[in-house]
Amino acid sequence: MRLWCVFRKSLREQLRELWLLSLVLSLAPFFVVLFYLVFGGGTWSYRVVVVDHDQPAKLADGRLYRGGPELLAVLVAARNAAGGSALRVLTAGDRSHAERLLLSGEAHALIEIPEGFSRAIAAAREKRPAGQPAELVYMGDMTSTSYMVAAVLAITQVSSYLESVTEVRFPVTLVEKPLGGSGTRSELDLAIPGLFVLAIILLIFPVAMSLARESESGCLRRLQLTRLTSFDLLGGLSLVQVLVGVVAVLCAFGTAHLVGFRSQGPLWAAIAISAVGSFAMIGVGLLVACFSRSVTEAFLLGNFPMMLLMFFSGAMIPIPKVPIFSIGAVTVGLWDWLPATHAVSAMNKVLGIGLGIGAVWYELVSLVILSALYFFAGVWLFKRRRMRAS
Repeated sequence: MRLWCVFRKSLREQLRELWLLSLVLSLAPFFVVLFYLVFGGGTWSYRVVVVDHDQPAKLADGRLYRGGPELLAVLVAARNAAGGSALRVLTAGDRSHAERLLLSGEAHALIEIPEGFSRAIAAAREKRPAGQPAELVYMGDMTSTSYMVAAVLAITQVSSYLESVTEVRFPVTLVEKPLGGSGTRSELDLAIPGLFVLAIILLIFPVAMSLARESESGCLRRLQLTRLTSFDLLGGLSLVQVLVGVVAVLCAFGTAHLVGFRSQGPLWAAIAISAVGSFAMIGVGLLVACFSRSVTEAFLLGNFPMMLLMFFSGAMIPIPKVPIFSIGAVTVGLWDWLPATHAVSAMNKVLGIGLGIGAVWYELVSLVILSALYFFAGVWLFKRRRMRAS
C-alpha cells in the first residue's frame, strides 16, 4: 500500500513536469526521424565525379571509338542490391573542380579518364602495341568509408567494362591517389579532429548550469541590485568559457599527440577554430539556461542540443553531406545550420588532410556567422527572460 502511495505521488510530480516528460519520451523518436532524413529508407547511393580527358581513337576499320562516354554510361547504369542506382555520377571539366567537389562533400570519389583511354582500348582490341600506357586515376579521402565503398563500386564497373570490350583485364593502368595527406592517416587520425570539436560542444553544460544555479539560488537577483549589467555578467562568463574551451582543445591535442596522433596542420588553426566555435556553444548554453528553472533542468535540457551537435555534425561519427541548394560554387547541406558541422569540417581538412586555411574559407566564414547568431540570440533571450524577470 505504501508502494502504491509513493507511485501516485511520483506520478503526480512527473506530470507536473510535463515538458521534461515530453522531452524524455520524444528524444529517441526525434533522432530516429533525423537519421531517416540523413540515410533514407533504402540503400545509400555514392557520388562519383568523373573528369573525362579522353580523345576518340580510330579503329582499323576506320570507325571512331569513344571509350570515355561509354565508360561514363556504364558508371551511370550501375545498380545496387536493391535495384537502385549504386553511383550518382557527376561530371567536372578539370581535376581542380573535381577536387573541390570532394572537399565539399558533394562527391565521395573522383575518376579521371586519361586522354589516351580510347587509344589504349583500341590497341588492346586489335592486339597491337599501345605505346605510352594510359593511367586512369581514382582519388578520394582514403580514410573515408564513403570513399572506399564508392571507389570499389566504381573500379569494379571500370574493370568489368575494360574486360568486356577488350578481353584483356587491364589494358589501362589504374592509379589510386590520396586526397591531400589522407593516404598517411590512421584510424586514430581520422577520429581525433572531431573530438577536438566535442571538447567545445561540452561547454553547453557549464554555461547553462552555472546560470541556472545563479537564478535558482537567488544570486542573480542580488547581483541585479548592484550596478552589474548584463554585459558584465554574460561577458565575463563568456570569456571564461572561451578560455576553458581553448584549454580543453589543448589538453585533447596534447593527449592525442602522446597516443600517436600526428596533425597535418598547425596547432594554432585548432585553437582559432575552437575559440570561434566556443561562442556558438556559449550561445546554446544561454538558450538552455533561459528555459531552465534549476541546475537539474539545465543538465537534462542541455543533453538535447548536445546530442544533436555530437551526432549530426560529424564530431562522433561521419555524417554524409546532404546537399540542399547551391550558391555559385558553394553547396549548402542539410546540417550546415549547426556551427559544429563547419568546425568539424575545418578541423578535418586542416589538421587531418593538411590543407591551408584558405581552403576552408567557407567553413570559417559560416562558423563565424553562426557563432555570432547563436551567441547574440542567447544573450538577447537571457536578458529578456532572466535579467528582467528576476
